[in-house]
Amino acid sequence: MTAPIRPSGPDVAPARSTARPPAPVHSTIVLVTCCLSLLLVMMDVTIVNVALPSIRTALHGSFSTLQWVVDGYTLMVASLLVLMGAIADRLGRRRVFVAGISVFCLGSMLCALSGSITMLVGARMLQGIGGAMLNPVALSIIANVFTEPRARAQAIGVWGGASGVALALGPVVGGVLVHWVNWQAVFWVNVPIGAMAIFLSLRFIPESRAPHIRPFDAPGQLLVMVTLAMLTAALIEVRDFGWGDPVISGFLSLGVLAMVGFVIVEQRSTAPLVDLRFFHALPFSGAIVTAILAFAVFSAFLFLNTLYLQGARAMSALHAGLCTLPFAVCSSICAPLSGRLVGRIGARVPLLLSALGFAVSALLLTQLSAATPLGVLLAAYGLCGCGFGLCNAPITNAAVAGMPRSQAGVAAALASTSRQIGVLLGIALCGTLTGGAAGQAGRIDWALFAQATHRMWWGMFAAAVLIAIIGIVVTSARARASTQAVAALMAGEEAARASGGGGRQA
Repeated sequence: MTAPIRPSGPDVAPARSTARPPAPVHSTIVLVTCCLSLLLVMMDVTIVNVALPSIRTALHGSFSTLQWVVDGYTLMVASLLVLMGAIADRLGRRRVFVAGISVFCLGSMLCALSGSITMLVGARMLQGIGGAMLNPVALSIIANVFTEPRARAQAIGVWGGASGVALALGPVVGGVLVHWVNWQAVFWVNVPIGAMAIFLSLRFIPESRAPHIRPFDAPGQLLVMVTLAMLTAALIEVRDFGWGDPVISGFLSLGVLAMVGFVIVEQRSTAPLVDLRFFHALPFSGAIVTAILAFAVFSAFLFLNTLYLQGARAMSALHAGLCTLPFAVCSSICAPLSGRLVGRIGARVPLLLSALGFAVSALLLTQLSAATPLGVLLAAYGLCGCGFGLCNAPITNAAVAGMPRSQAGVAAALASTSRQIGVLLGIALCGTLTGGAAGQAGRIDWALFAQATHRMWWGMFAAAVLIAIIGIVVTSARARASTQAVAALMAGEEAARASGGGGRQA
């Protein structure tokens, strides 16, 4: 364990003072605590996917309600991620972090106690509110405790690596719990982990706040939530209602209107939730689109293959979890490799390799049937894991590279939000692209399920092609110039504000 870090500087009392010195900050324990929060959030994704067939049987859920079990959680995370970061800066990062763990654990207990699919979806949304408080706040805590640049970079690397560990643990832990206990156990397991994280947080994490508080953008926040909720509802429910149904038309209309309203509000706001000028930088825009595509592929892949393995192939939850291990292992191996490649030769090669992994995996899965050889399945899962692991470092790097330091946190938060939006859309598209064969009147026709997923895999192949194109465009000289122009504009505004004479330029 590293030695305690004792605050120093002009605010620290001299040795002769009788004032009680501040408590030491145990940096390693702080890092472990933040990693526990990531373990909660990331492991919960893969655990819940493994439990979906058991949930469907126990609570009599339809295909669309299973989508809501996943997307109800993701919708809240995607909608509130940026807002929760701002609230933590205002009220105190440790306070919001502990509140987030508490809400997440409360949601987990309610999930385990759910007697209906509707209650489960509601409890998952409560979990999502807690999850939105954890990741951005944990990263802020790490940045505040690890002030030396190299130590901070290493700590963030460890924190990010915990994501791969959580993904790898999720399917196996979920399979064991569902197989030997029941589906409720995948939610109960969060409670002791959360209790430990709360104890460590209150004992070892120092409280901190941002020196400059940004005002809340309430209209922008509301419009984001309406946009995501309406578009997600339309994509999930269209399989049951049809594109011509007034319900779907209403969802789509409200979603589009809210999106247009959001753009108008953010352009006129002096303190916008999202500074739309970020998107004038091609690498940033490319990072956002790539994150949406990659995480849509990830979420759809995990959702459909979990159902396929336990339904069409009649595997147990444990065996299904073990079959998805190649994805998690390859992702965990390729993620740090991608980071090193980005540091040495830039983002183009990792993005092209990521696209190749996704594309070959998708082509293998377009031949999916109930009798597909297990070796082919494992190869497809491993290649998809390689594609997913290789794309994360270029996304984060492209989002923050070249931006002023004061804007890097906002840019990273937007990249994280785009990942959640990708998960949201990937799950929502599963029902739309798999068609009626994937489920009807609350039942799933397993004889037709594998064939029904083929359109989703062709969509995955198209996403891989787009990622390759984006990888070439965002690493061009023109893209670098666009980032420099945006960074110069924002840096000029900061200088003007510092001198007391400037505002937000158009």
